[in-house]
Amino acid sequence: MNFELSEDIQSITKTVRDFVYNEVDPYANQIEEDDDIPQSILDKSKEMGLFGLSIPEEYGGLGIGMVGKCAIFEELGKTANSYTTVIGGHGGIGTVGIVEMGNEEQKKKYLPKLASGEYIGAFALTEPSAGSDASNIQTMAVRKGDKYIINGSKHYITNAPIASVFTVMAVTDPSKGAKGITSFIVERDNPGLIIGKNEAKMGLRGAHSVELFFEDCEVSVDDVLGEEGKGYVNALKILANGRAGLAARNLGSCVRLLELSVDFAMERVQFGKPIFEQQIIQHYLAEMALDIESLRSLTYRVAWMVDEGKNVIQEASMAKLLGSEVYGRVADKAVQIHGGLGYMQSYPIERFYRDARISRIYEGTSEIQKNIIAAQIRKAYNQKNETVKV
Repeated sequence: MNFELSEDIQSITKTVRDFVYNEVDPYANQIEEDDDIPQSILDKSKEMGLFGLSIPEEYGGLGIGMVGKCAIFEELGKTANSYTTVIGGHGGIGTVGIVEMGNEEQKKKYLPKLASGEYIGAFALTEPSAGSDASNIQTMAVRKGDKYIINGSKHYITNAPIASVFTVMAVTDPSKGAKGITSFIVERDNPGLIIGKNEAKMGLRGAHSVELFFEDCEVSVDDVLGEEGKGYVNALKILANGRAGLAARNLGSCVRLLELSVDFAMERVQFGKPIFEQQIIQHYLAEMALDIESLRSLTYRVAWMVDEGKNVIQEASMAKLLGSEVYGRVADKAVQIHGGLGYMQSYPIERFYRDARISRIYEGTSEIQKNIIAAQIRKAYNQKNETVKV
């Protein structure tokens, strides 16, 4: 396994790092207060190609592999997580379905605009009765001639207020359970698609999630993404692919928290000396550094496996699980090291702490990741026993 970054990727990550520290971070408090990301930041992101990282070059993207993408996401994770969520949600689950499963006509139609940022992508799976149990979706798509009529609702859909293209999961054959789910490409202006109001959240202010309502929403048969009845499988593939990217974003946030904590520990004087000299502070920092390096190793191993075309169902869930749990632990220690300052909204620690909490819930809860890992362990056990019997 070789995780060494090419000179091109190193150059891009440096550019992104400078952009994050010099042009995004200064607006972090404003983003929190306004619950909105300045258009100038999004426009600069488009110019830098951040909306088309993994979209193939022939469709206007940068065509970067997963290892390179994770290196860039790590840098993006060091700033306001709401901004990172907009970019990551679009470049991950918002577009990967069309990249991986779209036909040539669909790719030509959507990918150039998604790569440039003219279109923003969103992924619509979750429903009131289908969160962790994604196979229990109730949104229906009934075929009538050369169209499908979709009725139902989705909620907690990230990027929906600004999205132009949605990857939507709907039931086309109720008698087949999970095998009766189909994925569709639905455009924002499709008749019958209604965008709900922004939902107030604990964190991620500036990255908006809303409900979607489908009321006799018409889509063409040409908008089926992949094969009919393969929607649930598609959803699992899309989510698995995005988990390494999410782990990388969490990694970047942890790195930033450690940087801030070390600076504070060296400069904050109590009892006549920097608090870094207190053994408990050193232990906190050592534990944070250990967690970060463990996460880094797993994240880039999974990213390498994705680039090699390997099955990453188990490893991607491990990366997502470890990334979200490590982020929570590191954020908690950072607050403790900073004391009262860590609890103040004027300083970034408090924001990272709130933003960290959702990472154990969205794109598959920590509990669901453990279920997936256990299922893969059982599958390997059964396969081993079958081989022995033969």
